[in-house]
Amino acid sequence: MEKIKVIVIVGPTASGKSVLGFELAKKYNGEIISADSRQVYRGLDIGTGKESFPQHLIDVANPDEDYNISHFVRDAKKAIEDIVSRGKLPIIVGGSGFWIDSLIYGYKLPEVKPNKELRRELEQHSAAELFAKLEGMDSFRARHIDKKNKRRLIRAIEIIIKTGKAVQPLNLAVRRLSEYNALWIGIKVDKEELDRRIEKRLNEWFDPTTPRLRGASLNIIEETRKLKNPERFGLAYTAIGKYLKGEIDMLEMRAEALRSIRAYAKRQMTWFKRNKNIKWIHAGTTPPDLPL
Repeated sequence: MEKIKVIVIVGPTASGKSVLGFELAKKYNGEIISADSRQVYRGLDIGTGKESFPQHLIDVANPDEDYNISHFVRDAKKAIEDIVSRGKLPIIVGGSGFWIDSLIYGYKLPEVKPNKELRRELEQHSAAELFAKLEGMDSFRARHIDKKNKRRLIRAIEIIIKTGKAVQPLNLAVRRLSEYNALWIGIKVDKEELDRRIEKRLNEWFDPTTPRLRGASLNIIEETRKLKNPERFGLAYTAIGKYLKGEIDMLEMRAEALRSIRAYAKRQMTWFKRNKNIKWIHAGTTPPDLPL
């Protein structure tokens, strides 16, 4: 049976993935599926860069819910089926490489139910302690995880403890596992330009006068204040959570947020460079006509 055609757009944060996805959706009669592990949560608007145009898998879970990779793959498959049934082209856009690879290449994580007792025990540890623990258990997973995101660290440790083994790297050469005929497009940005874009975006998040597409009346501090456990979501949310607790001042908070986002962008590119199926284009350029 002929495989379902999909476009996959990847790249580091602030590279312009969403805008390119929207342009291609208009050109090729497509619909966008967000592959962002934070945009799935309601109320995480400014700090995740949500756009106003329609996308699947945006705002599908509350911040206190456990929405993990298994949920994403299940829901993304349903979205793809729905889009194709209406004669349209699925366009997957995001920076969560592990999630995207799991969907496209048919990689399956073990079905591990949340262990509340274990999670309560792990929650007592700092993110640094959890990261060190994960590093000793699974060095591959540790290299590609946000080491300040307690939610992800706890989930990764939980899976390893339950299954008794580390997560194996994906074999990206094995395409027969996938039911999709994926055309991969990656957005490449020079380091200096990407650093500038990230800092500009972060400054806009703190400015309440910045025109917004989502969360129009808030800045990111007010958005974070509404979260019970902002450190669960990593990046700027972790730094702002510390600021709101009085652990660091405003300058320290902004510097930490900037460092964490830049480090995240670096991890994203390290992950995507493994995939030789990605056709890279420079940010701001229009890709050639796609062979669809």
